[in-house]
Amino acid sequence: MNTFQQQLRRCLGIALLSLGSLAQADIGPAEKPDLRLGFIKLTDMAPLAVAWEQGYFMDEGLFVELEAQANWKVLLDRVITGELDGAHMLAGQPLGASIGYGTQANIITAFSMDLNGNGITVSNDVWQGMKPHLEMDGDRPVHPIPASALKPVVEQSLARGERFRMGMVFPVSTHNYELRYWLAAGGLNPGFYAPQRGDTSGTLQADVHLSVTPPPQMPATMEAGTIQGYCVGEPWNQQAVFKGIGVPVITDYEIWPNNPEKVFGVSETWAEKYPNTHLRLLRTLIRAAYWLDENDNANREAAVEILARSSYVGADREVIANSMTGTFEYEKGDVREVPDFNVFFRYHATYPYPSDAIWYLSQMRRWGQIPEAKSDDWYMQTAARVYRGDLYAQAAQSLIDDGLMSADDFPDFDEDNFARPHQGELIDGVAFTPREPNAYIDQFAIGLKGTQTP
Repeated sequence: MNTFQQQLRRCLGIALLSLGSLAQADIGPAEKPDLRLGFIKLTDMAPLAVAWEQGYFMDEGLFVELEAQANWKVLLDRVITGELDGAHMLAGQPLGASIGYGTQANIITAFSMDLNGNGITVSNDVWQGMKPHLEMDGDRPVHPIPASALKPVVEQSLARGERFRMGMVFPVSTHNYELRYWLAAGGLNPGFYAPQRGDTSGTLQADVHLSVTPPPQMPATMEAGTIQGYCVGEPWNQQAVFKGIGVPVITDYEIWPNNPEKVFGVSETWAEKYPNTHLRLLRTLIRAAYWLDENDNANREAAVEILARSSYVGADREVIANSMTGTFEYEKGDVREVPDFNVFFRYHATYPYPSDAIWYLSQMRRWGQIPEAKSDDWYMQTAARVYRGDLYAQAAQSLIDDGLMSADDFPDFDEDNFARPHQGELIDGVAFTPREPNAYIDQFAIGLKGTQTP
């Protein structure tokens, strides 16, 4: 955004604020109207880009600078220090920070940015090794493809004395947990963390060694042979197909339909200091998410044009369109309909359900990031402290009161809204029981359970 655009936005915003404050009198003006918000170059940052391009920030009297960040750690650190007012975050980041895994900080979220949106990609060589172990329907593989088809390739690598390596974006990322879930469901151990012993590699007893790679660097890192595959959000799976260097084998929609993905996070101190600003930000993001899914995704082509700009994602338009417009390409030419690959608003996607938080915490415990057993009450209390549905409801109700949205667009705020609705079965058939997280964890053949430590 150049200086002239910023000044124009500000002038228009001042005029709009004088009108908007009448409709939003219950919230009050933003205490901090000038904001810097961070994001990573992924298609699921779309609500932020849309809020800017559609003028929703201006409607709330907010003058926002959107700033791409180098990686998830830098992004989180800058929210903690106050260099960023808030950011597009991994759903596990506010939880990891709040429980002290890595950096200790009280981070909260009152907005879920999307459902689904990730994939697991392997190199061409690995794909050729998997093919003999796939169930076929004519000349196309039957989906979902289980990790059991990868297991012989991994075993051959280990027999040669070579580590089999895959990339994920951050230790508390959805990608880490989805990749681990898929591998374990296929009989492969992705390894354990042991922070109590100073080991945060996550590779103890691992059949497959997972390491952190920033999303935009995934394809090049795999092409160089440093990793043999990865789990990442779009457009970086489709980029591997576009470049002819790899094959996405499964999407996270196939691992767990309508799983939570990214959130918008702020520090708890920031939210308490600037409550009106926070609520106004939530209003903009809710409206942007609605626009993205409105009229059966009618605005997705326009969203692709926005995201393709260098100031946002900056990938080729065709690559972004592959997933954003309801299709997904696996092996070159194998294009399939996946209408819910990216969900931004429908199925109450934007509400921060406590069950989302509990699933992430359960996986942190399963793989040793939470090294000791916790009570079911601990999981409930942690989820309630970090995932703030009360703040979301306040912002949503103001949109309803202003006539900008309908009560039918949201969950019934008189209910407890504990468990996310509209979710399918996990790929291994293990039932997720968010009110009994320890019982859920104890069902897995691979992973810590009970009082076990790595």
